[in-house]
Amino acid sequence: MSAHKELTPGPKRSTSSRSLLLRFTLFVLSVAIVAGASALTGEKTAPKLELNPVENWPTWPDKVPRGGISGIAVDGRDNVYLLHRIKPYVLVFDKSGKHIRSWDGDFKIPHGLRIDADGNVWIADMANHLVQKFTPEGKLLLSLGQKDKPGLASDQFNKPADVGFGPDGEFYVADGYGNSRIAKFSKDGKFVQDWGVKGKGESQFNIPHVVMLDAKNRVIVGDRENLRVQIFDRAGKFVQQWTDTGAPYGLHLFKDRVYLADGRKGTIRVLNSDGKLLARWEGSDKAKETPHWITVDSQGAVYVGFVSGKKIQKWVQKS
Repeated sequence: MSAHKELTPGPKRSTSSRSLLLRFTLFVLSVAIVAGASALTGEKTAPKLELNPVENWPTWPDKVPRGGISGIAVDGRDNVYLLHRIKPYVLVFDKSGKHIRSWDGDFKIPHGLRIDADGNVWIADMANHLVQKFTPEGKLLLSLGQKDKPGLASDQFNKPADVGFGPDGEFYVADGYGNSRIAKFSKDGKFVQDWGVKGKGESQFNIPHVVMLDAKNRVIVGDRENLRVQIFDRAGKFVQQWTDTGAPYGLHLFKDRVYLADGRKGTIRVLNSDGKLLARWEGSDKAKETPHWITVDSQGAVYVGFVSGKKIQKWVQKS
């Protein structure tokens, strides 16, 4: 006799039962794989912000044609400034969408608009190769660069795109389409330093399109054609980069959150201070509508300007 007991066989499974078990096992594995991939990318698990679009915002002034909106910013009263590609170049609305005023400047292709802590309006013009500072009513206060003369000298730009402000009044120019550099100036407009050349490596750019400083006083640069955000200290030292950003056309900082407009896919992303995706939504499902600039007011309302599509979106928190 055998030294071991022979196991009594259990009931046989049918072919259909084994097939169902196999399919269920494969389903569980696929769910686990997708969940794991989502956790790594953040894309699938990012919650949507509880926002509602505001229809027909703003009330557009009569007899003013609509052009591409290349810049958008809010002042301390939550008035919204739009930078228009045709005259009148600057249109100002209150938060309800009522038109307040409009004004023009010496522009050819105005690109980016920012408002500093004192309420001054800064505009970078690609074709004039100028960065200019205005009062809220449009009076010129400061002009940097040489009009119609692109260059790399300390008093020149080559198609500048944006301006960001530092804690001591210094400011940074994303210079931009031509020079692929960040240029730093003192609060009175004197050149301090610059960094960056065209390329794909650290501290290199392929169209530095937007520049801002966050709560940690880090210089945040949207490196548009390299599909990333690069981060530096105030002296230009590379700190890190974020690559899960799409094409960062527009950037805005609000309560330690980075609001990013991906001009390629039409997606609006919200990131934390480490670049982790927190939320996203689609700003447009039309290929010919490009979200170009983004801003957030004191109440958390999000405004997006479209340079093609000629429209503005306003999104407000659900009550």
